[in-house]
Amino acid sequence: MNRSRISSMAFSAAGGIFLAFCAFVSPASAGTTPKFAYIADYYANDIAVYSVNSSTGQLTPVDGMPFTSTGMDPFSITVDPSGKFVYATNYVSNDISAFTINSSTGALTPVSGGPFKAGTNPMSLAIDPSGKYAYVANYHSDNVWAYSIDKATGALTPVKGSPFAAGSYPSSVAVSPSGKFVYVGNYNGASVSVYSVNGATGALTPLPGSPFATGQNPLSIVLDPAGKLVYVANYGSSDVWVYDVNKKSGALTPITASPFKTGANPFCIALDPAGKLAYVANYGGANLSAFTVAATGALTPVSGSPYRLGQAPMSVAVDPSGKFVYAANAGSNNIMAFTINSSTGGLTPIKGSPYSHDATPFAVAIAGQ
Repeated sequence: MNRSRISSMAFSAAGGIFLAFCAFVSPASAGTTPKFAYIADYYANDIAVYSVNSSTGQLTPVDGMPFTSTGMDPFSITVDPSGKFVYATNYVSNDISAFTINSSTGALTPVSGGPFKAGTNPMSLAIDPSGKYAYVANYHSDNVWAYSIDKATGALTPVKGSPFAAGSYPSSVAVSPSGKFVYVGNYNGASVSVYSVNGATGALTPLPGSPFATGQNPLSIVLDPAGKLVYVANYGSSDVWVYDVNKKSGALTPITASPFKTGANPFCIALDPAGKLAYVANYGGANLSAFTVAATGALTPVSGSPYRLGQAPMSVAVDPSGKFVYAANAGSNNIMAFTINSSTGGLTPIKGSPYSHDATPFAVAIAGQ
C-alpha cells in the first residue's frame, strides 16, 4: 500500500486502510444502556451525534445533528470506559481531538489543550480499562504513542519514552482487559506486535518473540472480555486469525482451527460484551459476517450470514448492552443498525435503517450510561 494514497484508496476495490473504528466493549462499560452514537466523518472533519433508543436501537439526530469540528480527516473514534470522553484520531493533521460528553444531551466540548500531537497519520486509538492510558497506532511513522489521561479533564500527556517502535505500517491497536498488554496490528508486516505495560507509567516493552505472524494485511484487533483470546481481521487474506493468549506473558498462539474465512476484505471485527458473538464488516463484500464463538475461540457462521450492508463498510460496533449492531458505510454515506437475536446471533434490520448521513462516515462508537 502506498502511504501517500491512503485517503483515495479507502474507496478503491484494490486497497484501503482503517481502524479502531472497531469498538471493543471494555469491562467497565459492558452491560450499560446505550445512549449516544458518535460518527467520525472523514472528509467533513467533524463528529456527528445521535441519541440511541435503548429499547429499539433506533438512532435520532441530537438537536438537529450537532457537528463538532475535529482535525483533518478523523479516521477513528473511541469512547473512554467511563463514558465521559470521546477521542478521534485525525489522519492528515497528525493529532488527536478530545472532547467531554454532556451526559444529558450527548453534545461534545473540546478538551482544553487539545488537539494533542500524535505521530504521522494516526489511525487507531485504544484506552486501557482503567482509563489511565491511551495508545495510538501511527501508520506512517511505524510507531505507537502512549499517553496518560487526566481523568478529570480528559487531557492527554505523552508517556516518557513515547513513541515506541512498532512493525511496518501499524494500523490498529488494542489493550487487554487486564491492562497489562498492548497489541498492535502491522498492516504491511503481516504481524501483531505485543507489548507489556508498565502499570505505573504506561510505558511499553516488546514481548520476547514479538511480533507474531498474522494473515495478510491485519486491520482490526479485539480481545475477548476475559483476555484469553485475540481476534485479528486480515484485509488481504479475507480471514480472521484467532489466538490463545498466555495470560502471564501475553504471547500469542494460533488456535488449532484458525484462520476462519470472512467476506471479501474485512476491515473491522467486533465482539458482543459476553464474547460469544463476533461481527465482521467486509469492505469488499459490502456485507457483515456474523459468527458464534466457541469456548475455544473458534468461529461458526450464523445462519443467514453474511448480512447486506451499504458500500465500503469501514466500521462495526456492538452496543454495550449487547442488543444492537451498528455499521458505518463510507461508500454509501449511511449507518445501518440491527437488533441481535440473543439465542442465535442473527441480525434483523432496525426500523428506519439505513440512516442517511450527509458526510462520509468512517467510524462509529457507542456511549452507554
